[in-house]
Amino acid sequence: MKFDNLGLSNVTRREALAAMGLMALACKTGFGTAAAAETTASAEPFVTPKPGGSIALQLYTMREPAKKDLAGTLKKCRDIGWEYVQWSGMPAKMSADEICDALKAADLKCISAHVGMEPFEKDFDAQSRFWKKVGAKDLAPGGMMKDCQKTLADWLRGAKRLDAIGAKLREVGMRLSYHNHTFEFEKFDGDPRTKLDILLESTSPENLYDELDVAWALAAGADPAAFIRKYKGRMKCLHCKDVIPGVTSEPHGGKLVALGQGKVNWQDVLAAARETGVEWYIYEQDRGEGTPFEFAKTSYEFLSKLVGG
Repeated sequence: MKFDNLGLSNVTRREALAAMGLMALACKTGFGTAAAAETTASAEPFVTPKPGGSIALQLYTMREPAKKDLAGTLKKCRDIGWEYVQWSGMPAKMSADEICDALKAADLKCISAHVGMEPFEKDFDAQSRFWKKVGAKDLAPGGMMKDCQKTLADWLRGAKRLDAIGAKLREVGMRLSYHNHTFEFEKFDGDPRTKLDILLESTSPENLYDELDVAWALAAGADPAAFIRKYKGRMKCLHCKDVIPGVTSEPHGGKLVALGQGKVNWQDVLAAARETGVEWYIYEQDRGEGTPFEFAKTSYEFLSKLVGG
């Protein structure tokens, strides 16, 4: 091979060989290759919320219509006004590329996802790459792992597992949060703290944040605003959900309604959130009277007026 055919006619043979050696090393390690560049370029950039926080829609709210028509459902969400979403409850077994394509077609961006933790313990690199590609900086399980719920010892073991996963996510520029229901405000025998307090006190604030579900906290008898202030800086994503507590016929002891139609003191909750650094106000409604699109529209109008887009 002649060096002038490579555009190297003005360098010495030694310099050319050195350059070719570096090229070979780059190919071997994966740096500088087209494939590596494509992988980096294909990852969705994390969305920066506006000062004071931005709003998003938890797609679990739309799980039923999405089963029949995912593309149409996502488009209707955007038509309502939602721009950012938390991925959850959507059709299973979608690749990261398929999720990105579906969101792009609807002009939506993913900022977070609800995910199981066990896959991260089995193959952390694959899982973190998957969700980083989708654009989800913030990840959260929908509750404690099932094998870590029964006893205090189990719970503490779960806290240790979550802390370890959160530490690894932090190293790759992502964050782990914990999403509660009502049972996390219950207590284990012999410990005066709630399960959620134990979890947050047993983990590093840098490794595990709290994605407080406002409705379930209220339904459990807690003061959501006081809890937010208690753990100042520990919540980057807040689940905005409204409820009428004390309806025992409903799961978790409360009837879910569109934002502003329940008993949540939103002025106090949102004031506490602004004081403590909440970045994302994520609307979610597991069920409700009317269609998901109807209460998602009502809730969008309510939340966008109080927080902004």
